[in-house]
Amino acid sequence: MTRRPVFTAASAVLLLAACASRGPIIDTQGVDMARYDQDLSQCETYATQVSTGAEAGKGAVGGAVLGAAIGAIVGNSTTVARGAGVGGVVGGARGAARGESEKDRVVKNCLRGRGYRVLN
Repeated sequence: MTRRPVFTAASAVLLLAACASRGPIIDTQGVDMARYDQDLSQCETYATQVSTGAEAGKGAVGGAVLGAAIGAIVGNSTTVARGAGVGGVVGGARGAARGESEKDRVVKNCLRGRGYRVLN
């Protein structure tokens, strides 16, 4: 089984996930930035309760099953194994990206709850 397609697929998904994950942008007019930094730190602490690993695991399992099924439809046992491998990696990366997105959402909701105008 060649590892190049698996590595390429995983790299692409992880790169996209890294680009999509940005911190909150707030309207800073009238904001005490020292207080904001403290609030942001507390909100980020709350976000650590989101289990990115669990999302990655669920995605990997789902991706592996889907990849194996597609491999079985289009080929033989070799394509089943390759499909499962690629599907597992891509699914895991997508699951991790979903977990990170949920963390971002928690931080933004927390900041909104503290009265900040979150712009993104």
